[in-house]
Amino acid sequence: MRQAFGGIDFGTSNSTVGVIRDGKARLVALEGEQATLPSAIFFNFEDGHTYFGRRAIGDYTDSVEGRLMRSLKSVLGSSLVNEKTRIKARLLGFTEIIGFFIGHLKKQLEQDAGGPVERVVLGRPVQFVDDDAQADAKAQAELEKAARTQGFKHIAFQFEPIAAALDYEQNVSREELALIVDMGGGTSDFSVVRVSPERARSVVRKDDILANRGVHIGGTDFDRLLSIAHVMPELGYLTPTKDGKRNLPASYFIDLATWQRINLVYTAKAMNDLRQIRYEAVRADLVDRFIEIVEHRYGHAMAGLVERAKIALTLQPAAEVKVSLPGARFAAEITRTGLEETITADIDRVTATVRQTIQDAGVEASDITAVFLTGGSTAVPLARRRILSLVPQASVIEGDMFGSVGLGLALDAQRKFA
Repeated sequence: MRQAFGGIDFGTSNSTVGVIRDGKARLVALEGEQATLPSAIFFNFEDGHTYFGRRAIGDYTDSVEGRLMRSLKSVLGSSLVNEKTRIKARLLGFTEIIGFFIGHLKKQLEQDAGGPVERVVLGRPVQFVDDDAQADAKAQAELEKAARTQGFKHIAFQFEPIAAALDYEQNVSREELALIVDMGGGTSDFSVVRVSPERARSVVRKDDILANRGVHIGGTDFDRLLSIAHVMPELGYLTPTKDGKRNLPASYFIDLATWQRINLVYTAKAMNDLRQIRYEAVRADLVDRFIEIVEHRYGHAMAGLVERAKIALTLQPAAEVKVSLPGARFAAEITRTGLEETITADIDRVTATVRQTIQDAGVEASDITAVFLTGGSTAVPLARRRILSLVPQASVIEGDMFGSVGLGLALDAQRKFA
């Protein structure tokens, strides 16, 4: 049997599993030949099975009857994690559902190892919850509980940017003072780390980690902001009531724009509220579109269209979100300028966190010799420009956008469990 340990990067948008094979870190194939698995789970009501990743999303978009859940990592440390959601006749807690997903990753790890795996290093953001140590500790405990219920007995944690630094260090030829930038779907994490070929051989690296900071901002936040600013107005968001005294209530629009809250709109109470909102609305035709989307359980598919538009805007000046349901036909155009205006406040917070991380390290920005970029949100042009402008003299190294953390977690697992 191969080494019975591994590293799991349970991400907000995508997940990976890292192992050591023939002395090198590599990623386990999780879905066919794909090493990344979208962090999605689908409870198929037609055949009674549970599916993960691309298959989960595919069943949902093919209108198979069931329940899709995404961005589950975002509920860790929030009040939502204590709630239960109905899956046909069952009420399941979010920690239990996260456990199902972790269990699927464990199964893939064990297939690769050729036997049981009980030792794992789990990646975690620098902060699950901003500026709340108690909620942050609770979030880690929730993730650990989910992993233990799936049979992991020896569990360690590593900060995701540190894992990325361990991956980067495998290819350095001299000592570097590196700024590690890990911007994923749910969080943006930063570290200043000393790396070198000699340091890579050390087991204890505490003194090489000069600073760590994180902020709870990531790609799903950009999706939410884009949807609220450019798509929800097509469904009645910010339109007035007939009496002209107020705008329509915002909560359901925000829920429909937020990956982990979309299912909250698919309830009898929500539908009753939406019909009342329609009755009060000046633009009842727009609220009719909202109701049509809810009736067809189209919320996740629409969020996917927004996400694809955001990704397209990393390379082109404009993109379109086009909805073609019978009772909801509209197209919302989003420009790159519109994207940047929408997310500027969040990018300001990200940039301020990077600047503070460098200050915490007790070094000057000019001392940073390399910037290592990983995580899908580092592709957002505004984020990249603003971060790199802080360290213009540093060389820029592109990591495996979705795999560097998983690879680094495998290296950390080797140090801790081999």
